[in-house]
Amino acid sequence: MSDKTTTPWGARAATGIGSMPGGDAREAAKTVTGSLERLPYLPELPARGPGADMIGRTAGLLVEVYAHVEPSGWRISDRPGRDTRRARSWLGEDLDALEEFTQGYEGALKVSAVGPWTLAASLELRNGEAALSDPGACRDLAASLAEGLRGHLADVRRRVPGARIALQLDEPSLTSVLRGSVKTASGYRTHRAVDRAVVEGALRDIIEAAGRGQEDGTPVIVHSCAPDVPFALLRRAGATGIACDFSLLTERDDEAIGEAVEGGTTLFAGVVPGTDGPLSDPAGSVMGVRTLWRRLGLNPGTLSESVVITPACGLAGASPDYARKVLAHCVRAAGSLADNPE
Repeated sequence: MSDKTTTPWGARAATGIGSMPGGDAREAAKTVTGSLERLPYLPELPARGPGADMIGRTAGLLVEVYAHVEPSGWRISDRPGRDTRRARSWLGEDLDALEEFTQGYEGALKVSAVGPWTLAASLELRNGEAALSDPGACRDLAASLAEGLRGHLADVRRRVPGARIALQLDEPSLTSVLRGSVKTASGYRTHRAVDRAVVEGALRDIIEAAGRGQEDGTPVIVHSCAPDVPFALLRRAGATGIACDFSLLTERDDEAIGEAVEGGTTLFAGVVPGTDGPLSDPAGSVMGVRTLWRRLGLNPGTLSESVVITPACGLAGASPDYARKVLAHCVRAAGSLADNPE
């Protein structure tokens, strides 16, 4: 179960999901660290190409598992090649930029990677089928990811020694994995649904591995911008926070959200559109969050500590100007939620 003492971002927090537009690592790091006082993050810049996308970036973190790009996507390799080297190089560039703009920083800092199930649904085996089709391959991937993340988190801690690192696991395919709706390579069939206990166990192992050796643990946020986020499963797996596209929530989710929040899980509410368009006033952006709290019968005074405001998803598809405006808008909306919770 989550524990509120493990959340380093505190009240009135806002953050982004991960991706930013363009390909300039220094500009992205400057924007993120300048806009987000309580929970800045390491940006992803997928516009640079393969290896800077979220699957390639995470593949570059894996230990003793390698991948290369095929026309159909990322495929597991026998040895590291050009695509692995490029992914690691992009990440190094991003970390250098983040380190430059976080000199003397003390506070929460978020980094992200693809979670084990979206990785298994996205990485192909040598036969072209997703790793998801092979339970042994899923176990190997999860173990490799856990080890790679430990090294990645240690590197970030060395670079930004004053920061308390939080890890975000991106799991947009998680619901499809649980439902058995991930398509096979032919597109005519789907892979069998993975048992919920197996899904939960792999996530728990990675969450525990991320915090190993840290006295105060490592808060882990699981993000999914798909409908039907499995709140109860993620809470049992040990997630400190759950991030979602708020517009996709329905009243069917109410009970699970209420139990998660009352158990200390932070809700990362994606309430601001991630692509260019008009922005409402900050108070209007969080009106739905206030309505949810009333519907659940929760104390409005807990809103600011229990909710972090974010864009609905990543900002890779936004213009640079809009991306800057969105992050600033999230900060103002989080302030509105704190100042006027009812």
